[in-house]
Amino acid sequence: MYTLKLPGGIAARRLSLASAILMAGPVLSQSVPDDLQALVVVATRTPADIRTLGTAVDLMTAEDLSRRQVDTLAAALWAFPGVPSFANGAAGSDVSVFTRGSNSGQTLFLVDGIRLNDANTDYAVFLGGARLGASDTIEVARGPQSTLYGSGAVGGVVSIQAQRGSGEPTASVSLGAGSFGSASASVDALGARGGWAWSLSADASRTENDRPNNAFESEGVVLRVDRDLSPSASAGATLRGFEGRFGDPGDVYTNDAYAHESESNWLGTVFADLRPNADLEAHVIAGGQARRYVSFDEVPGVFSESTVIQNRRGVLDLQATYRGVPGQRMTAGASAEAETTQDDGYGGIDRRQTYLAAFAEDEWHPAEQVYLTGGVRYDDFDTFGSAVTGRATAAWLTRDRSLKVRASYGTGFNSPSFLELYGAATGYVGNPGLRPESSRGGDAGVDLYLPEGAGSLSATVFRTDTRNLIVYDFSSYPGTTANVGRARMGGVELEAKLALSRGTQFHASYTYLSADDLTDGTRLLRRPRNSGSADLWQDLGGGWSAGAGIQVVAGRLDVDALTFSTVSDPDYAVARVFAEWRAGRRLTLKARVENLFNKRYQPVNGYPALGMGAFGEVDWRL
Repeated sequence: MYTLKLPGGIAARRLSLASAILMAGPVLSQSVPDDLQALVVVATRTPADIRTLGTAVDLMTAEDLSRRQVDTLAAALWAFPGVPSFANGAAGSDVSVFTRGSNSGQTLFLVDGIRLNDANTDYAVFLGGARLGASDTIEVARGPQSTLYGSGAVGGVVSIQAQRGSGEPTASVSLGAGSFGSASASVDALGARGGWAWSLSADASRTENDRPNNAFESEGVVLRVDRDLSPSASAGATLRGFEGRFGDPGDVYTNDAYAHESESNWLGTVFADLRPNADLEAHVIAGGQARRYVSFDEVPGVFSESTVIQNRRGVLDLQATYRGVPGQRMTAGASAEAETTQDDGYGGIDRRQTYLAAFAEDEWHPAEQVYLTGGVRYDDFDTFGSAVTGRATAAWLTRDRSLKVRASYGTGFNSPSFLELYGAATGYVGNPGLRPESSRGGDAGVDLYLPEGAGSLSATVFRTDTRNLIVYDFSSYPGTTANVGRARMGGVELEAKLALSRGTQFHASYTYLSADDLTDGTRLLRRPRNSGSADLWQDLGGGWSAGAGIQVVAGRLDVDALTFSTVSDPDYAVARVFAEWRAGRRLTLKARVENLFNKRYQPVNGYPALGMGAFGEVDWRL
């Protein structure tokens, strides 16, 4: 049976994955000239014009997020086709992602250039609670991406990157409040001067949500500092931290009055960029992560229990890009990583793992309208062994650059967790002979770029086959793990980004997904057959703007929270509206209503979504 496995291998604790009420925060196309198309990094590890890529990739800028009044990554992901995110509760609860139908642990999150998650380090709490910084951009590459990023990138990669500060120094203060006892405050500052550049965001928020023992409070910071050392060299550093505390009542049948969880998750990097000549450039990044997660529950006078998980990670990544061969850009690099995990819960983990990796990629432009890439990577782990992955893409543009036909094919892998390899508990023992989960996937698509920056239309068909999936087998004693699972995911992704007229922008995305467990011939749970979002935004003039959006999910199988049988959950559609008034150079007022029609629904069986909520914000530029 193909299990829903959470990152970090905590499947024994959280077998019921969930889904959330998270409003769509769509990417809006920008009306820019053809020669100023957005550059993305995630597809090739180097800045590339999105029109020349054979990868299915999307970008959301900080300006997009601000205009849509979206400040969490989980909410923003609903704008991207093929990347549904689901939470097991209200604001602040754990969130899982099923990119193109892949398992929840098979999407890799990069934060400021280093990985946030792997098989031992969970992303779910961070994704559910951390706010984005004022300079953050989001890039998403769909399909297997292990050739550039290693383990975990079976379904795709989501990259969150704090951008370099620019322009005259500015700072602002924001205060917000709204339904469910919600309150928030943030401070943002960015700018550049004298070879220095900086961007800073700090925030604090609290909400009671709408169930007993369901309060969520958090604090966060995002900082980036850059320094130009010479015309050919620069250096910088980033720091991103999240502190969150969440009351976890469980499903509606449990209504636990005492359970709660907390997480401290900090990531930092130092980096340098060198360009000794016009043909050669290098990027070096060293970073680290420190995460501490605590889950606590009790019945006063009867019992109390807690689980503490600590993850530590150190990363060194180097890459060099050479452009000296006409029509080619060659990138090669190496990565080294060491991590430790201590988990006093199920399985009793106290382990260390290191790996070394090397990769090479060639971007080849053999003709005026043809763009090709090919790459290979070798990863060597001191726990389970090695993995080799490869990837190739192709893109053809018409001479007027208005139409692109693209295709990609790649392999991916996901390493086994310490729990799956070495865990030991009553009735369970890990399997040190496990192999990594592996995938083969491809897609083909067409992108139509409308004239005069009027937007784009895209269509993609995809298919991914995964094998050696790790499943828990308790049919004998003691139970253990084995590489016996197989799955197949395929479907269609459609997207429209349109500037309908001056000051009117529209975005819509839709995904049809077929996701099947080939081991037992059943559908994979919590993968919607149909999902999508649509959003319309209008500049009304005089400093006013407004918009509305809708998110739709249909055709889901789930686990009944009471009987544990497989059920078909009702479909749902949730709307939102938002407005902004720039009252002057310094003052901006914002308002939004989530779940506009007060839809009562459970995105995951047993976990009700929040009802209608109204929220306001005052921004003051210093």
